[in-house]
Amino acid sequence: MFVIRPVELDDLDDLASLADLTSFGLTTLPRDHALLEKRVRESVQSFANIPSGTPRGQSYLLVLEDLSSSRVIGTSGILSKVGGFEPFYAYRIEMSIHESTMLQIRKEVPVLHLVAEHDGPCEIGSLFLHPDYRHGGNGRLLSLSRFLMIAQFPHLFDSQVIAEMRGVINDQGQSPFWDAIGKHFFDLEFPKADYLSIVNKEFIGDLMPVHPIYINLLPQEAQAVIGEVHENTVPARKLLESEGFRFNQMIDIFEAGPILEAAVDSIRAVRDSRGACVVELVDHIEDGELRIVGNTSQNFRATTASLKLSSEGVTIERSTAEALQIELGDIVRHVTPKGAQSQPWNLRDSNSGR
Repeated sequence: MFVIRPVELDDLDDLASLADLTSFGLTTLPRDHALLEKRVRESVQSFANIPSGTPRGQSYLLVLEDLSSSRVIGTSGILSKVGGFEPFYAYRIEMSIHESTMLQIRKEVPVLHLVAEHDGPCEIGSLFLHPDYRHGGNGRLLSLSRFLMIAQFPHLFDSQVIAEMRGVINDQGQSPFWDAIGKHFFDLEFPKADYLSIVNKEFIGDLMPVHPIYINLLPQEAQAVIGEVHENTVPARKLLESEGFRFNQMIDIFEAGPILEAAVDSIRAVRDSRGACVVELVDHIEDGELRIVGNTSQNFRATTASLKLSSEGVTIERSTAEALQIELGDIVRHVTPKGAQSQPWNLRDSNSGR
């Protein structure tokens, strides 16, 4: 059985092993032990303050544990609110109108405008799953469990949610978009700049061009990747879009990956999730309904399990109750793994480039 739970300091070695497997563009799981430990400590503190929490930029890092081996095999995370002292940077795609009455020409030209958000939305990210476990709905559990947590603790998160999708980067860490813009101002290769962005974002505000950039003046290679995702991120994008996320015409400033956005109340897994009392524990459920189910405690845990639903509450297997650390009479929150129109999906890589 696999269970989602809050990260712990004892997970650092497993997280370091996962970080070694990541490719360029996943800065939220850095190959740096000190930065990893900092992220874990911040998350532990955030979970400790859940009862009195309000959206102030807290980081909640979840891990997927294989209970049979007590091994952490995946991560996903939620940032309660972006911005604050360290702005959230992005490019917004807008249309600039150029018109000549003499020539009877009117052209709409796409332009990139730098945005520095100090009071931004909630952000989901840090999604990564060990290659050996990219099957059986594990990726969907990693992704959707975050929405169960948001549904259970809405006071912790901003009412809008974004997801930065990993843009087009090759195996050598080269980004056509970065080479066309950022490299000229930073004198850094993409991997180095990407790493520095998680250490301190101050250099972005110091060096990034603030004037509009006409997309038509960029090389074709750079234009072609604007708003596009890495090939391994296509399934993750499709999953979020099936949950209600949409491209908001904003892109990452480094590799031009799209930023998807949704109102919390419009996300299917939030909107359709339901709370229910555990009325019976059994050894095995025949012909149950498959659900992603989580507890409702400060020590949030979630898994995929077969349930029996009734007007009185929910029946679950004892192994599920043990994994979720719940007892008879406790309240759980559950949702179907897929919407009515969703297609089968297996996670192949991270969904976030930051």
